[in-house]
Amino acid sequence: MKPRHYSPKRFTQYPIIASLAVLTLTNIPTAYADEFSAPQLHHSQTDFGGTGLMQMPSARMMPEGELSLGVTNNAEYLHYHLSLQLFPWLETTARYTQVHDLLYSQSESFSGDTEYTDKSFDVKLRVLKEGYYLPALSVGLRDFGGTGLFDGEFIAASKQVGPFDFTLGLGWGYIGNRANLTGDNSVSVDCQRNSGYKGNGGSFDIDRLFTGCTSVFGGIEYQTPYAPLSLKIEYDGNDYRSDFPVTRGRISMPQPTPWNFGAVYAFTNWGQLQVSYERGNTVTAGFTMHTNLSNLDQVWVDDEKPRYAPQSSKQQLTDQEWQTLTTDLHKVAGFSHPKIYKDGETVTVTGTQSKYRERKEGEERAATLLANTGIDAKTYRFVELAQRQPITETRIDTASFKQVKEHDYPGARFEDSRETGNPVAVTGQKMAGNEQNLYYGIAPKLQQSFGGAENFYLYSVGVVGGASYHLGNHWLFSGSFYGNIIDNYDQFNYEVPPDGTNVKRVRTLNREYFSKTLRLDTLQVNYFDRLSTNFYGQAYAGYLESMYAGAGGELLYRPLGSNWALGVDANYVRQRDPDTYTGLFKEERHYDSETGQSYRVQTGVATGHATLYWQPKFWNAFDNTLVQISAGRYLAEDVGVTVDFSKQFDSGVIAGVFATKTDMSAEEFGEGSFNKGFYVSIPLDIMTVTPTKNRTTISWLPLQRDGGQMLGRQYSLYGMTDSRAPWYARPPMH
Repeated sequence: MKPRHYSPKRFTQYPIIASLAVLTLTNIPTAYADEFSAPQLHHSQTDFGGTGLMQMPSARMMPEGELSLGVTNNAEYLHYHLSLQLFPWLETTARYTQVHDLLYSQSESFSGDTEYTDKSFDVKLRVLKEGYYLPALSVGLRDFGGTGLFDGEFIAASKQVGPFDFTLGLGWGYIGNRANLTGDNSVSVDCQRNSGYKGNGGSFDIDRLFTGCTSVFGGIEYQTPYAPLSLKIEYDGNDYRSDFPVTRGRISMPQPTPWNFGAVYAFTNWGQLQVSYERGNTVTAGFTMHTNLSNLDQVWVDDEKPRYAPQSSKQQLTDQEWQTLTTDLHKVAGFSHPKIYKDGETVTVTGTQSKYRERKEGEERAATLLANTGIDAKTYRFVELAQRQPITETRIDTASFKQVKEHDYPGARFEDSRETGNPVAVTGQKMAGNEQNLYYGIAPKLQQSFGGAENFYLYSVGVVGGASYHLGNHWLFSGSFYGNIIDNYDQFNYEVPPDGTNVKRVRTLNREYFSKTLRLDTLQVNYFDRLSTNFYGQAYAGYLESMYAGAGGELLYRPLGSNWALGVDANYVRQRDPDTYTGLFKEERHYDSETGQSYRVQTGVATGHATLYWQPKFWNAFDNTLVQISAGRYLAEDVGVTVDFSKQFDSGVIAGVFATKTDMSAEEFGEGSFNKGFYVSIPLDIMTVTPTKNRTTISWLPLQRDGGQMLGRQYSLYGMTDSRAPWYARPPMH
């Protein structure tokens, strides 16, 4: 499906908050049926997140790209959960759980009255798709990377018969503690399963998978004749004797019956309310919002596509005609600050395509504008630039283009006249140019983290004002200030690990940087160059990010159209002194009067990484994915590897996850054991009413720690050269 275009009149752009609401509330299959059809059963989330019954999972999967965000509460637990159907066969869930009546720690000065908060991740893999006779079959892991509060494994089968969906499964760990199949739970509440965890949590403890007692569980979902309402009943595989409130808080969680009963009410096409009566004595309620990241559409109010209407042929245009053409190339075809050159029978346009993810859209518009002037040419060249360096080139044969636009043969397509390749040197006389050297702007900025001991939600809201200036085609001077409006990072109270390790403070010093109302974020000079056909480079120096200053460089080898690239960056940086605008730390050891502890900072470190970028093409199951593997030295002087895996959905939304493992031990790293997190990158043209190639990224890290931290470089050559094998600006695929 192509983007829908409306009249040329431009409307005011929606505010970002309204745009996020549009993202959430659109493109979900309706929950209602028409008067001639029976209601269709739409599966819902469990109390923990993830498709299933109430406490128990099922084999069911949501459609690819389905994103669910929900909250569930009862007397013992408050679950915040987010589930994403990454592939048709893979469901992933992240969850925060607050345990009522239990504190994060017994130290009031450290965590106050913050409830105990657990972070956990689930994954479910479909191994068999439902057939006419056979059920769907899935295997899954719950809480496989946390501290083990809910860790368990399961195999589940689901089969739908009319309005009924039947599930039968086997559970281990938390899901199987009833021990109604194997094991003796009278020996211990966790069936002698190894319920401890390595290091400081966050590790994948493979040795305890599918161990302990085993229980049969199951249930039924029923779609009532009233379309918004579905009912659930399940037989629970857990007996709740090993739950954290029982083992640590001595809180009673009796279970008079293993049968749980629930109802789900769908609010049209965007949310579901869930209410259940569990264990024979507990009421649980929750609400889930959902959208599908694959089906999000672009709805634009754009300049009308120019109609092909060439004037009579002419050898030259007037200065005014060239300048008008330049303006139209920017406004109608999306080329920012284009320049036009003429060399005999070739017209060359250079510029940055900043409007259309579908590059062919901008090129066809530009070719039509050129043809309509009547300028005599056999070839149109479009050289796309990034940071004023040539990235790709498209050549349009004007005779073939004329045949396409006049439909001289059946099935004529713009691609028939189009050829792409490596850019070559621009020749000829410059006829016009709309060049701008100075750029400036202001934008809101949100820094946030979840699940901390001091407060479940830490945040900082402010504005960033920035400016940049191009000096020629290679030099760029840029800088930005951050103005803090409101934050609660004064509550952040990181302490040196009790075993006395002496890791240099990197990101755990962020409280000191956020305490300033106004700070200098960046101030640097960059040099960009295309070194050869497939090599690009940059060098930079200055205040490179809010916490570090120094100098460095990056090289990238990226063949045109290749699904892989190789880059390397090397830097020498020092940590900035948060008590000054431009000062750097001179002494390594410091004393924190608030915590009464000494700590070390970075007064000089060489850091850098070699990175492989790879878009797999060998297996359809991993279509539209990007793998980034970086190996090198990090800011805390630890050495290791970062693996970043991301999936792009048909709409262009990217969901990614990363993990870093270094030679820093879990004890030195602290809670979480190693650095990890995930992010969602959203193309703004599905949230706004005007086309754009810009994106906004929402990232989430379970914890902010010092190990495995990279330098926050402002410019990336892989992103800059994206049009050589589009990933971030890949056109929508529906």
